[in-house]
Amino acid sequence: MSDENLPTVFESAMRGIACKCPRCGKGKLFSGFIDLRPSCEACGLDYAFIDAGDGPAIFIIMIAGAIVVACALIVEVKYQPPFWVHAVLWLPLILATTLLPMRSMKALLIALQYHHKAAEGRLIDSEPK
Repeated sequence: MSDENLPTVFESAMRGIACKCPRCGKGKLFSGFIDLRPSCEACGLDYAFIDAGDGPAIFIIMIAGAIVVACALIVEVKYQPPFWVHAVLWLPLILATTLLPMRSMKALLIALQYHHKAAEGRLIDSEPK
């Protein structure tokens, strides 16, 4: 793909959030909840280059952890409820703030990886001086 046809960072991010192909924006990225398809059904882009790793999970854990811990501390300091109330309140919030955005976060990181042509790092072979 030439540089003039490359989508902007915003377009790439929107394709990612929508879980669409990072190149064409039409084909579906996933075949399951977070299982990738082998390739795009619209443009044929091979998804073998994709390596999101643990990035999506780490981002989500950090964001969800900050939200849940802040809320739990506020409720504890203000109301001092029994521990079972904390379990009833925060377990569903933890599930909602971690599982719901996981698919979109993985697709977003994949789209940005494609946009920036990210690849595995390589050592440069240099001749000894």
